Amino acid sequence: MPMEVSFLKSAAIPEQFPPSDRPEIAFAGRSNVGKSSLINRLINSQNIARTSSRPGRTRSINFFSVGKNLNLTDLPGYGYAGVPLNMRRNWKKLVETYLKKRLNLKAVVVIIDIRRKLGEGDLDLLNWLKVFQIKPIIVLTKVDKLSKSEARRRFDLFSKELIKEEFGLPIAFSAKTGQGRQELWKKINEIV
Repeated sequence: MPMEVSFLKSAAIPEQFPPSDRPEIAFAGRSNVGKSSLINRLINSQNIARTSSRPGRTRSINFFSVGKNLNLTDLPGYGYAGVPLNMRRNWKKLVETYLKKRLNLKAVVVIIDIRRKLGEGDLDLLNWLKVFQIKPIIVLTKVDKLSKSEARRRFDLFSKELIKEEFGLPIAFSAKTGQGRQELWKKINEIV
C-alpha cells in the first residue's frame, strides 16, 4: 500500500525541531543496528532514511512526515566509539532534550541487533524511557542473518530478559524480508 512520506527536516539543535502539532514516533538504537533500513522498510521506501555501512553517520535528528497524522524521527545512534567524544556529548544532549521536551512524542522504537547482547546503552535508554514514562517498542533487527532456529533461540533469550526487566515482548524484524513490519505498524497505530 503506497504511503505518502516526505522528509521534513534535520535538526542539530532544539530550535530547529519542527512544530509539535502531530503525534511522533522516534527510532533509537546503537549505531549500525539497521535503524535506517528498518524505517525504509516500515514506510515502503528505498531510501528516505539514509543508510550507510559506516556507523555513526546520523548526526542530527531527522524528521519525516507520514500521511497527514504522523511524524517519525530518526535519532542519532549511540555507542559508536569512532565518533569524537565532544560530538557524542552533543548528540546525547540533543537527544535528551528531544526526549524530555517533545510533548507530541508517543513512543520510542528501541532497535537492537538480535545477533548482539542487550548492551549497557540499550538498558540505559530503556530505563531512561521508563523514568520519563515514554513507551518503548522494542524491535530485534537482522533476524534474516540467522537460521530460523537460532533466531528463535535468540528471540526467546531477549524476551526473557526484557520481561524480567518489565519492558515487554520485542518484535522480530527483518528489513530484507519485511518480517515484523505489520506487527510494528499495529503497535504504532495502537499508541497513536
